[in-house]
Amino acid sequence: MSKKFKIVTIGGGSSYTPELVEGIIKRYDKIPVTELWLVDVEAGREKLETVGALAKRMVKKAGVPIEIHLSYDRREALKDADFVTIQLRVGQLAARALDERIPLKHGVIGQETNGAGGLFKALRTIPVILDICKEVEELCPDAWIINFTNPAGMVTEAALRYSNIKRFIGLCNIPIGMEMGIAKLLNVDYSRVRIDFAGLNHMVFGLEVYLDGVSVKEKVLEMIMDPANASFVKNIDAEEWAPEFLKGINVIPCSYHHYYYKTSEMLERALKDFESNETRAEVVQKIEESLFEKYRDETLDIKPPELEKRGGAYYSDAACRLISSIYNDTRDIQPLNTVNKGAISGLPYDGAVEVSCVITKDGPVPLTIGELPVPVRGLIQTIKSFEQTAIEAAVEGSREKAILALTINPLVANDKLAVAIVDEMLEAHKEYLPRFFN
Repeated sequence: MSKKFKIVTIGGGSSYTPELVEGIIKRYDKIPVTELWLVDVEAGREKLETVGALAKRMVKKAGVPIEIHLSYDRREALKDADFVTIQLRVGQLAARALDERIPLKHGVIGQETNGAGGLFKALRTIPVILDICKEVEELCPDAWIINFTNPAGMVTEAALRYSNIKRFIGLCNIPIGMEMGIAKLLNVDYSRVRIDFAGLNHMVFGLEVYLDGVSVKEKVLEMIMDPANASFVKNIDAEEWAPEFLKGINVIPCSYHHYYYKTSEMLERALKDFESNETRAEVVQKIEESLFEKYRDETLDIKPPELEKRGGAYYSDAACRLISSIYNDTRDIQPLNTVNKGAISGLPYDGAVEVSCVITKDGPVPLTIGELPVPVRGLIQTIKSFEQTAIEAAVEGSREKAILALTINPLVANDKLAVAIVDEMLEAHKEYLPRFFN
């Protein structure tokens, strides 16, 4: 890489950006960034200017020579970038609220990355990501793209299948949150815990848990039988797991598995939130308003601790860790969304999986997992079928494939219901779905 070290963040007006800035500052000795470009759309101008001003104050306080640039022109920003991080939300939180509320009207779970909500977030997002990939290919072809935008697994697979970009990595905070949560349960430093992850984004299992290289999976399974330890993330109010279920499955589920193994309880809770106007999107809108009020304070020059209340806590810090590992060829192990290449048997060779990887200067090398355990294999294969059909629907603008994807998905699994939901959601999100209407 050149002496100039340029990172571009698309969706720079996001409330997560201060964490990214903190992560870069913290690792400045390992990743000597010279330029950080924060890019957003014109509709996000007020947020970008607020976040950008805070970023400049943070850099000044830290005394590091990083230039912060704000831009509404993606092409201008991308030129000669070394790393591109993507954290955008097409339609912003108003679209997320529709993703949650419309399915609930039809009596099925509405959720940001699962079921009907996840399908429509993918349909809006994938075409935008593919446009970004084309620009990266033209303006900074050697750059690594690190994507946090949900649904991260589908976005990663779409980029790998439908663009010429090979340096595309999806990143999720769920595995990191699981490792941190388990370290807390064990009352040890996070650096001593490692989990062998395998599956798909928001459908990943911990196959093995190590403390200082020694398996402690049985102990951890016992600990998460306690209802207080049932979830590792802030954005899912988890139900307790039946001890018999955990003993039988013999792997560590992630918090999103509650939607599949406890569908009726999670639906009941979501319907109550729906009736009281407290869906997760509405809760997040309030958190965001409070965060941006803090960001506007001209005396604030650190990341406020309240940011960790957002469901994506640690995303940006994980991105900085990944950038550092690629830049320094550290060969440490991190859980990522990347091309399978046979690491997990029974899933497409050229499809995206979420799996523990060795990180090298040439990118992630997935650990060979082999066959998934029988109890989890079928669900993961079903979700992969849903994902691949959903991606085709997004790329082609195909209503029929969107309906098929939703019929495959276990959270809907009914063709006529899928037709009704897809048609209502297509109309609601029409502004952001040009491929379906042109």
